[in-house]
Amino acid sequence: MVLKKLYVHRFELFFFSLICVLFGSLFFPKDLFANSISPILFLVNILSGILFFIKTKRQVLIVIGIFVLVLAIFLFMTVGNNEDDSIRYIRLVAYFAFYCLVTYQIIRQVWNAKTVTRSVIFGLMSGYVSLGLLGFFTFFCIELVAPGSFNGIPFDMPIASKIEELIYFSYITLLTIGYGDITPNAEIVQKASVLVGMVGQFYLVIVTAVVIEKYIRHTQKD
Repeated sequence: MVLKKLYVHRFELFFFSLICVLFGSLFFPKDLFANSISPILFLVNILSGILFFIKTKRQVLIVIGIFVLVLAIFLFMTVGNNEDDSIRYIRLVAYFAFYCLVTYQIIRQVWNAKTVTRSVIFGLMSGYVSLGLLGFFTFFCIELVAPGSFNGIPFDMPIASKIEELIYFSYITLLTIGYGDITPNAEIVQKASVLVGMVGQFYLVIVTAVVIEKYIRHTQKD
């Protein structure tokens, strides 16, 4: 019964928890947020994301498994005071897998919505914001494999600061703003940047247009 009530508000819960993940650093010291608060907010966001999969048994088990893995890593790093970078990278891979799955589910459910409600609008926004995170994980993986792939991000920059910079770069690219303070320094980053920008435009032109068309059609019927 509780799950059914939460399922109705799944888009809102996911959207607001995701906004907290992205902008929580505005209200806390960077190191405190990166090491303690951000992992908790990610866990809350994954927990809210499970609601998207409750009607698909196989996928919900996968997402619950990701949640358990991330929770175990968080407890291991907190209780054991372990700062091993390899553990951080495993957690990032888990995040990447989760946001790939949840972004697909969000877009699918928004696309298949028969009527456009306030909840669907939140789903539309959630899908777009999630695309920016997928862009970040893509850029971060490239930077891990080939350090120095971005102009404006020093080699010796701490991981927490590098993550913040790449999240910023991903959303600036997705929004096609491009201030130029961080720029691609390798061909693979150039290709990835073009891909992120194109996906963002496709989302706005296609998915958003479909939702608006449904809204106008149902409004006219009423």
